[in-house]
Amino acid sequence: MLLIPAIDIKDGKCVRLRQGRMDDETIYSDSPLDMAKRWVDAGARRLHLVDLDGALAGKPVNAAVVHDIAEAFPDIPIQIGGGIRDEDTIQTYLNAGVSYVIIGTKAVTTPHFVSHVCLEFPGHIIVGLDAKDGKLATDGWSKLSHHDAIDMAKRFENNGVVSIVFTDIGRDGMMNSVNTDATVELCRHITIPVIASGGITNLDDIRSLSEAAEEGIEGAITGRAIYEGTLDFAEAQKLADEICTYTRKQK
Repeated sequence: MLLIPAIDIKDGKCVRLRQGRMDDETIYSDSPLDMAKRWVDAGARRLHLVDLDGALAGKPVNAAVVHDIAEAFPDIPIQIGGGIRDEDTIQTYLNAGVSYVIIGTKAVTTPHFVSHVCLEFPGHIIVGLDAKDGKLATDGWSKLSHHDAIDMAKRFENNGVVSIVFTDIGRDGMMNSVNTDATVELCRHITIPVIASGGITNLDDIRSLSEAAEEGIEGAITGRAIYEGTLDFAEAQKLADEICTYTRKQK
């Protein structure tokens, strides 16, 4: 199971929000590129970038920062979300060296867009499902829809997405533990991998997710915990590797 550091970009800086609220931010670095280097040096095997301004604007705002990171680390797969609403944006990011683009709001509001881009960019499309009490949120989490997360995940699986990033909004940035049960429940309804997000706090969360990884959990995105030091990134990845290796050997 991959531990994936999150680099959330707002006004060109690396920040973290609480529950997606743009007015509740903590700035961790003026240079997202330097922060990316920090996590790559610590052993990150994938990076999760979010253009927070883009998520609200509906179009890329911090694309230049994303391009700089992709250029600096050509051998590290990068997944990017935030403001990706058309094919040109996807093509531009892929041309810059990004491996995966995450479709969030557009996937919920215009589901057929996902099937179209999966055909046009096979192997590069991830859908981000951001849920609160099982219902999906859109527009930088500012709006709550009536769509059910599991039902939509099934649809996108059939469309050909690579994986699902599942975020429990109620726990994101709050450091009150990851919602392993909801993540596993989603995994049991689809066959494509799920990447957990929201609430990861310490090694207990990594242990919980790693022990359930065989249900279909491919990775876990972590942000505030590694920035504030309640979770050591290298130690966490080592634990995940050990648990997953042990589990495979027992089968």
